[in-house]
Amino acid sequence: MIILSIDSSTPVAGIAVADEQRLLGEMMVNTENTHSEKLLPMIVSLLEELKLKPENLDVVAIMQGPGSFTGLRIGMATAKGLVQGCGAKLVVVPTLDCMAYNLVNYPGLVCPVLNAQKKQVYTALYATEQGNWQRKSEYQAIAAEDLAEQLLELKQDVWFLGDGLNAYADVFQAKLGDYCHFAPMHQHLPRAAALAVLALEKAKQGEYADLYTTEPIYIRKSEAEVQWEMKHNTCSVQ
Repeated sequence: MIILSIDSSTPVAGIAVADEQRLLGEMMVNTENTHSEKLLPMIVSLLEELKLKPENLDVVAIMQGPGSFTGLRIGMATAKGLVQGCGAKLVVVPTLDCMAYNLVNYPGLVCPVLNAQKKQVYTALYATEQGNWQRKSEYQAIAAEDLAEQLLELKQDVWFLGDGLNAYADVFQAKLGDYCHFAPMHQHLPRAAALAVLALEKAKQGEYADLYTTEPIYIRKSEAEVQWEMKHNTCSVQ
């Protein structure tokens, strides 16, 4: 089984190719959201380097979100287009799950934080318990200060990673003190390789996504949707 995994849910553009035994290749750039220009050339380049063709792919995996609304749509469209074109199966994995998997088997709680703008982060909590990797909370968009307050009540070591730390690391450190830990820099960002590993497990269980109904996980509405609803409600009142 050969898997191509794609990530465009954050400023990182990443792809990886793996089979059931090993990671065959990975490419990643972290230079802001120009995924419409980067993804396809990266995919073509990596497949050529590995002497593979699109028809050799059994699974195309995509990070489902949350994250950048535009990036999520670009990634989902790219993955679905490849699936239709080469006859592969589609697998989706939430972005926060993939990020947290960078720290699988770390002690304590793992807390990926993505900058959600509007003074919020996208996050969820994870832990390895009795050898099992588990998500321990719902996906949510929450103010960094409120998240820190919730975590303090747990009185457990928390390992943070993600681009939300660029804005809020000081908030978590000040509130959590000795409970606060930061992942090494090379583990901070989403990795298409982690997506490939998680997607492989889903594929083995036959957990494929429907090509026509699967959508990104946004968690909250886009600014355009919020503005439209405000305008619509105002017009209704008048």
